[in-house]
Amino acid sequence: MRPNIVTEAGLPTRVGQWWESIPFLTSAVVVVCGTIYLVCLFIGYDSFYEICFLPSAVISRFQVYRIYTSIVFHGSLLHVLFNMLALVPLGSELERIMGSIRLLYLIILLATSNAIFHLLIALLVAHNPFHAYQNLMDECAIGFSGILFSMIVIETSLSGIQSRSVFGLFNVPAKWYAFILLIVFQLLMSNVSLLGHLCGILSGFAYIYGFFNFLMPGSTFYSAIEASSFLSSCVRRPKFIMCTGGNSSAYIPTYSSQNTTSSGLLSGNIWRNLSSWIPQRETSVQSTQDSRFPGRGRTLGSTGSQVIPAVNSDSNLQARLLDDSNSDNSSNLGVTGTVERLSDGRRSGVGNTVPAAPEGPTRHQDSVASDEQIQKLVSMGFEKTQVEVALAAADGDLNVAVEILMSQQG
Repeated sequence: MRPNIVTEAGLPTRVGQWWESIPFLTSAVVVVCGTIYLVCLFIGYDSFYEICFLPSAVISRFQVYRIYTSIVFHGSLLHVLFNMLALVPLGSELERIMGSIRLLYLIILLATSNAIFHLLIALLVAHNPFHAYQNLMDECAIGFSGILFSMIVIETSLSGIQSRSVFGLFNVPAKWYAFILLIVFQLLMSNVSLLGHLCGILSGFAYIYGFFNFLMPGSTFYSAIEASSFLSSCVRRPKFIMCTGGNSSAYIPTYSSQNTTSSGLLSGNIWRNLSSWIPQRETSVQSTQDSRFPGRGRTLGSTGSQVIPAVNSDSNLQARLLDDSNSDNSSNLGVTGTVERLSDGRRSGVGNTVPAAPEGPTRHQDSVASDEQIQKLVSMGFEKTQVEVALAAADGDLNVAVEILMSQQG
């Protein structure tokens, strides 16, 4: 017997399959950061003080480029390896939800907000009237980990879980997960930037509570970029994820912002954001709509605004009608009138455009199927009694009646 095909795949094949499963932007960030580290290693470049995020240099010499160069450079092999291994699951999850271009915009936004928070806190600590601490102004921060902490906060909020595991050792409440990681990393590696990671957490919470909504462009912005000629080769790649769907404000809703209909600072909802500062998961099990994928569910082939419960109830009713098709004619007429009244009532309740049909025998006479429709279906091989019942259940719609008859035969 031939061995299992999975056991035959070698390590290069499995690595290739794993790499192909990573979306476009996430894999691009891994390639860029890895390539930059290897180039620095081969040419012997170690002057990270020139490209790291240094608050004193940003303020005194206005070296804004440090905001973005600092996130793609790494100081050691373990530094870049751990950051990229953490980025792959986080970035892949968010990119599949947001799309490649939207995630790129989010990374740029988070890098900028992290730098602003870093500058404000460093200035506040360095110039406080009680005990000035100048060291934060001269702290050189480098690496992608600040963005990773922001992604951890956003992904945790999107998942809606109530607890998370810290390295498989113990579980902590999800709302404190990022802060616990911050403490653990600080205890294990004293040379990491505490302020850089903390600012990443603050940016993540600012995003999920809607404070950045006014900075998020609409979906047409991302569509225009995807349709541009200079990205055509990227968009055609199988790993590229289009920014389809989403809401009009183009930010990804989270469990803490589902009930906020407009953007944070500019909409007068500051008090609502502050009062719900601790993330809460929805507890209702009756919800039928995922906040990450807005829109009302609809079955294939349905028309108008028919919702799933109504379609299911109609299918059950039609099945019962066809099962009872061997009963006498008077019974069939009574059932037909009932079906028509129920069907008209359902359409009136859903679409609010067709008035409810009056109950009584006059309604039945208005919807009697024509002889031509009956003969057409009988010529297709269906029994006449079942054809009459199906046409009555379908309100005279020939296509729907055929579907009902075919489903019963199948």
